[in-house]
Amino acid sequence: MANKQERHNAILELVQARAVGSQEELRRLLLQRGWAVTQSTLSRDLHELRLARVPTPEGVRYEVPGSGAGAREARALLEGLLPQLMMRLDGVGELLVLHTFPGGAQTVSEAIDSKGWSDVLGTIGGENTVLIVCRSSAARERIYRQLRDMAGRAGEG
Repeated sequence: MANKQERHNAILELVQARAVGSQEELRRLLLQRGWAVTQSTLSRDLHELRLARVPTPEGVRYEVPGSGAGAREARALLEGLLPQLMMRLDGVGELLVLHTFPGGAQTVSEAIDSKGWSDVLGTIGGENTVLIVCRSSAARERIYRQLRDMAGRAGEG
């Protein structure tokens, strides 16, 4: 287990130190550090570390969720992800349910969490569904409008 933790630390160091745009690039960088990992192991590591592959002005790269310099970066992250990944958004009471394309929910969930909205108590991200727990019905409406606007959608659920 110590090896896994050391490998995770190496992955985090690499993606924080430079722009890493693909698993293959990350695998080669790890190999240079003495870590020979398979694609499936690296994919599991990225999932466990909750690293998000996000669009930036310089191109797509892996980022540690919440590592940005504040609300502007979190908003840009959501604005980049939602038009690509969000399929549907609906809510009731204090709950919002955001449906994504397969594999997109955890990335969107982490991006919402890193946004730090006071109206959001937390999220749960599955494979293609994000549950967003809001402080109140009014908070749910505010978050609903913001997410819908970021996704470029006029009239959701």
